[in-house]
Amino acid sequence: MRDAMVLKAQRFVNSVYGSRTGTTVEESGEADWATMYALTRALQYELDITPTSDSFGPGTLSTLTAKYPKLEEDTVPSPDFCRIIQAGLYCKGYDGSDLDGTYGARVQAAVTRLKTDMGVEKAFPGSDLTPKVFKALLTMDAYVVTGSGSDQVRGVQRWLNGRYVNRQDYFVVAGDGQVSGATFKGLLFGIQYELGMADGTANGNFGPGTQGGLKSHPVKQGDQGVWVSLFSAGMVLNRRPVAFSDSFDSPLAAAVRAFQTFVALPPTGDGDFSTWASLLASFGDQARQGQACDGIAKITPARAATLKAAGVKYVGRYLTNPSGKSLPEKAIQPGELRTIAENGLRCFPIYQTTGGDASDFDYAAGRTAGYGAINAALDHGFKNGTRIFFAVDFDAVDDQITANVLPHFKGINEAMADSGNPYEIGVYGSRDVCARVGAAGYSTASFLADMSSGYVGNAGHQLPDDWAYDQFVIRTLGSGDAQLDVDIDIASGRDTGQGSFNPPRPAVPDVALDRSHLPALRADLSRYMQSIGYPDMGGIGSDAKLYSNSQAVDALQDQDELITQLSNTYGMRKALIQTAVYWAMREYGLADQAADQKVVGYHLSGSGTVKDSHTGIAEISGTDAIQAWNHCIGWGYTTGKQLDAGKDADIWSVWQRLNKDNAFTVRTVALIHLWDVRGRPGGRLPSGDRVTTPRTMRLDLAEFEITELLRRYRAWDPDQEAQTHQSLAVYQLFEKYNSIARNA
Repeated sequence: MRDAMVLKAQRFVNSVYGSRTGTTVEESGEADWATMYALTRALQYELDITPTSDSFGPGTLSTLTAKYPKLEEDTVPSPDFCRIIQAGLYCKGYDGSDLDGTYGARVQAAVTRLKTDMGVEKAFPGSDLTPKVFKALLTMDAYVVTGSGSDQVRGVQRWLNGRYVNRQDYFVVAGDGQVSGATFKGLLFGIQYELGMADGTANGNFGPGTQGGLKSHPVKQGDQGVWVSLFSAGMVLNRRPVAFSDSFDSPLAAAVRAFQTFVALPPTGDGDFSTWASLLASFGDQARQGQACDGIAKITPARAATLKAAGVKYVGRYLTNPSGKSLPEKAIQPGELRTIAENGLRCFPIYQTTGGDASDFDYAAGRTAGYGAINAALDHGFKNGTRIFFAVDFDAVDDQITANVLPHFKGINEAMADSGNPYEIGVYGSRDVCARVGAAGYSTASFLADMSSGYVGNAGHQLPDDWAYDQFVIRTLGSGDAQLDVDIDIASGRDTGQGSFNPPRPAVPDVALDRSHLPALRADLSRYMQSIGYPDMGGIGSDAKLYSNSQAVDALQDQDELITQLSNTYGMRKALIQTAVYWAMREYGLADQAADQKVVGYHLSGSGTVKDSHTGIAEISGTDAIQAWNHCIGWGYTTGKQLDAGKDADIWSVWQRLNKDNAFTVRTVALIHLWDVRGRPGGRLPSGDRVTTPRTMRLDLAEFEITELLRRYRAWDPDQEAQTHQSLAVYQLFEKYNSIARNA
């Protein structure tokens, strides 16, 4: 909401300090971090600190402390210095006395109230402004309850501030009643100080020293004192229904038992170390035994025995190996699920694409992930009803969850629904990611990445109610051939994986598409393409596309016998050929048609300068076709006369065939894929190492290899990345129906 005095504060900092610090802010009338940073730079200017920065760090604090340990009416050095204080007060919602440059009664009252709201009024009595309070003033932290905050949490925040603010490394935490990572860090500082850690040693981390100290400080019903206060504070910050108190009474004991049950600890009602650990760090007590694990090692009979000896019942394994890294056993291996079942273990499947940052997640990628996971789960033999955990393997912050992760899981849900909901959807990620995906209705259980306690999405966040697995430590189990490294997980019982499996679908050659499946294929493609902005009929206006969904499917079906033959001859999935053609037809528009007409003019009448274009149902240029054919003739993949990609006559003859002869075009698509594997500039694919003789590509390409082949196919396209990204779901849809046909 626009505030006249905040606007005045912004105009002040811009006019007085903008040229001095090189920083100006938007004069919006709304307090924001940019304004607080500008005020911080203004303060640094007044303290003769150069260069200025957004950070109110140790240097700023020590200089301020040395020069002005107490700012009050007689010690504020200048009117503008005072106006920085007044501007900060207005941005915090306090009375800054009209930015008059005097530390008068109104400013003194505002500072007194600010310190009371923070809880430091006893540590810093009076109306003077101390350095740590000044530091807190120039943040966006609130000191009254905001939003969904609670008085209980605010009580903990104020108590921590009041008790520990005079310690060297403790800084005022927000008093807004909202649970945050900063509040938890403040609690950990308090625990370390009570353990006797010196200033400079205490760091607010749940490290070995803190853990060792807490093992000597259990609390139980009937206890009183500061350790009960700290323990009950941990319960409050974990949103348990308890009072913040220094007395361990029966209601607190009952709440502790409920919490212990929830996090799968023995429900003793006592504040033992394991309970302390679960309250204070996402990974909890890392000495616990877990009934589940996940990892990238194949489960052999010897390793299965190792897991059983360690008390493991549930094993998380990956449906695919999405990266080019040397992880030969990351994906489920042939025969592995049978080994798991025969040894009395159960498997829960994990689906992970690259997943390294927010750019890997969006709606189209979610549709691809949904279809891809279904296809992979069916290939391995997972039965209907199995829950697949889709991984978000990075520390997504709130805006990334909103903009990327939630649309991604919407796409997964729609892909699953299009397929008849054969599998349930789970989510792997930080506590915040899992909670928000679950709250949106996009998952039915969570698998927590709780080893990463430093994640913003874990710090200050409680376990979501639907948690199934809680990943908390890495262990090496067994020895020799029976040894494996795994992530150990606590299991809640909400998911138990699968203990029996359908026969796996082998990587057999493709066959003719069952014509009875054409309506369903056409409908699936239509739904997906419409969801990403491609209307069935191609649209209207200058961006209109010239082929409809049905025309593209029909063109492919007309060539299905040839596509099947090419697939079997060259050992490549039909979906690689089908996707390239379908996507090219759905992309072909008026601009492409105009380019084709210019090529005709160049070669027939000599008009214009456009001698080649990407034409026909697969958008292939004459030049690319010649190079692909030459490469494949040289390798013995096909026969024919090698042409010269630099000669107009050769380009024109091949271009005309591409433009009119659909069978020639489809054959050329297959040859381009073979060229892309080994010969085209861009580096050899791992699968290329296995292409040593004709007709031996690979039927079991990894997902990253499929992605790279589709990317290379459109190497000429300025929008190559987006086109590839969106076409991956099309590949999975074709593969869905091809796999049904070849496994019938």
